[in-house]
Amino acid sequence: MQVQEQVSLKRSNTLNLNAIASHYVQINQPNDVIAALDFAEQQQLNVLVLSGGSNVLLPQQIQALVVHLNIQGIDVVTQDADTVTVKVGAGQVWHDFVLYSTQQQWFGLQNLALIPGLVGASPVQNIGAYGVEAGEFIDSVQVYDRKLKQFDSIPAQACHFAYRHSIFKDDPDRYIIVSVTFKLLKKADLRLNYGDLKQAVGDELNAENLQNQVILIRQSKLPDPKEFPNVGSFFKNPILSQAEFDKITQQFPNIPHYPQPNSNVKVAAGWLIDQTGWKGKQLGPVGMFHKQALVLVNYADAALTDVKNTYQAVQSDVKQKFSIQLEPEPVLYSEHGLIQAHSG
Repeated sequence: MQVQEQVSLKRSNTLNLNAIASHYVQINQPNDVIAALDFAEQQQLNVLVLSGGSNVLLPQQIQALVVHLNIQGIDVVTQDADTVTVKVGAGQVWHDFVLYSTQQQWFGLQNLALIPGLVGASPVQNIGAYGVEAGEFIDSVQVYDRKLKQFDSIPAQACHFAYRHSIFKDDPDRYIIVSVTFKLLKKADLRLNYGDLKQAVGDELNAENLQNQVILIRQSKLPDPKEFPNVGSFFKNPILSQAEFDKITQQFPNIPHYPQPNSNVKVAAGWLIDQTGWKGKQLGPVGMFHKQALVLVNYADAALTDVKNTYQAVQSDVKQKFSIQLEPEPVLYSEHGLIQAHSG
């Protein structure tokens, strides 16, 4: 394990924000985590755990130890006639793992193809797309528990997965994820809940085609971060009570929506943003993408301040028109490497 100083993180976050870490270390095996934490304690530094950088907002200077997870490996733990249990290193690229699972005829994750980031971040946000969430197929999450100072394996039911949520978001400084164990299916169970996906798949009902269509749809709507730096969907889709939803539909009957448990309703954040005129609109070097209003793009050499100005302006306009407060998805960090609450 080698700690470096004054390291640029511009290429380590998909929004391409200029950020300099005072201290940086790459984690290639689980035991490196202990050594990194010991170093941080000795130097009295906070620890910022960086995965694929696809869901973070970083300041220009970070006075902390940035721990970059690069633990590799895809290993079959056990299997039976119906399922296969696979342990995957936190540093594996998520999309590559999805493609590999399909090649191996392991099913369940095809709807989640082309989501940026690493496997270790998938439980934190409980990433989801096209009617599927990662938490549905997670068997357990292997972590280093900073509170108990030991490695542990947390079963899925104890992770409290919900929409874009888990215990890892509730207590972000406690756990460092080193691997994730998935329980996948040996027989495809295609999820075609979303209209554009069902239409795209057509009569060719197999997992390979489903995965390919997901990739094509995402590519048609979402910009490549290498060309247009972004973090994917910037805002969560709001979840409303039935009463709140009924009130909004009186004025906006065509609002796209999806039923949720407990009589709640999820509405499309991208549609809300589009209706306020932000689709394709810029504020300085930052704007909402012209093909998908839900995606915030760094068009030039933007700083975190530029990003904040833009997303807070979007929040304000949506709140004024719909009385809905949009909640950003990416995690916002302070100059000391600590998670901050979004304002606006």
